[in-house]
Amino acid sequence: MRKLTFAMNMSLDGYTAAPGDDLGWSVPSDELFQWWSDRVAATGLALYGRKLWEGMSSHWPTADKQPGATPATIEYAGRWRDMPKVVFSSKTVPVDWNARLFTGDAVTEITRLKAEDGGPMDIAGATLAAAAMRAGLIDEYAIVTHPVLVGGGTPFFTALDNWVNLNLIETRTFPDGLLLTRYETRR
Repeated sequence: MRKLTFAMNMSLDGYTAAPGDDLGWSVPSDELFQWWSDRVAATGLALYGRKLWEGMSSHWPTADKQPGATPATIEYAGRWRDMPKVVFSSKTVPVDWNARLFTGDAVTEITRLKAEDGGPMDIAGATLAAAAMRAGLIDEYAIVTHPVLVGGGTPFFTALDNWVNLNLIETRTFPDGLLLTRYETRR
């Protein structure tokens, strides 16, 4: 069975994006960017919600071809394009770069994908992750907390019907006061 991890940047007050989908507060240091790049390289399958997919696919397919692209950007862009991806959307959206579109019931498909053989899966996008969270499908949470209060926006966590007990498995600090905490779901 595949492991499913929800990994995202989060403001100290619990948001993945500030009002207006502003992500300006979450610019990574070189060290954190390398950590995210290594995650992409180790991911067997990435699950994207439509909104995050649209943001990622508008930048990363050609980021390594832009003037001034750093070696880290070039590495990440290649890893991102090569990583297998499923985009979950209730409407048809263009997909490419080793991705396929799924328009049916997300929880049913994620459950099916988890039961397959293969490498670990990452889920990205707050709405998609919320559905998996409510269904009890997330095995690990990898949260990079930024020392900023954004006051609203897209919450990292969703309302749940039941508690989810977690075990802390890693902490790590990054430059500028960022803190990685990784938790596994107690089963």
